[in-house]
Amino acid sequence: MSISDFFGHQLRLAQNETGHRAGTDAILLAALVDTFEGGLVVDAGAASGASGLCVARRLPDAQIRLVEIDHGHITLARQNIEINNFSSRVDAVQADLLDSFENRERRGLTREDADCVITNPPYLDASTHRRPPDHDKTRAHVMPQNGLELWMKACAAMLKPKGRLHMIHRADQLTEILSSFPKNFGGIHIIPIHPHENQPATRLLVTATKNSRSPLTIASGLILHEAHGAFTAKAEALHRGKCGFSDL
Repeated sequence: MSISDFFGHQLRLAQNETGHRAGTDAILLAALVDTFEGGLVVDAGAASGASGLCVARRLPDAQIRLVEIDHGHITLARQNIEINNFSSRVDAVQADLLDSFENRERRGLTREDADCVITNPPYLDASTHRRPPDHDKTRAHVMPQNGLELWMKACAAMLKPKGRLHMIHRADQLTEILSSFPKNFGGIHIIPIHPHENQPATRLLVTATKNSRSPLTIASGLILHEAHGAFTAKAEALHRGKCGFSDL
């Protein structure tokens, strides 16, 4: 385990030396949360808590709930809450988002009490991708066959009517992403993420609103890196926690 500063978010983050480690995806996901969503924000599939804690740092009035299945990661998440002095407004729940409704209900995850849910679901389909040899990476990156739809239903069960769900996923999974949303979600907004200018998007940031009938929109993409490899000005601002996407 190592404890280090997490980019410029004024966070100290304990993470495993091997296996899943938080990075740009976690930063971008957290930056989707807008200031008006500063009630209860749930980080679904939180791992060591990086995204949720970034939200906590940027929105000082928000309450954050970290939900994670893995015992090792939930232990790290709880340690990170303590390290960053967030115990008064951040908690962590060990639970399986693909479990039955009854089991999730017992964990308090079906109350429709969240103003916002953020999620970085496992993005490899177990039916088409070889499992990584590292057990932690498998849990973090491999979704059971047809699991994304169940994952999204679990997120919806935590979300208030008119609450928003924010997700980051692979760009080549757009069809699966759109088909996984419950029927009562609308106002879908997509931001493509490009590694460099003139390169295809590799990630998508997707926002959807529960009980909305608004149409789908696609924003201009975010370019992460300049030609020489440094972050672009917008990407740098997001990584430093200076703003969210609504401020760009």
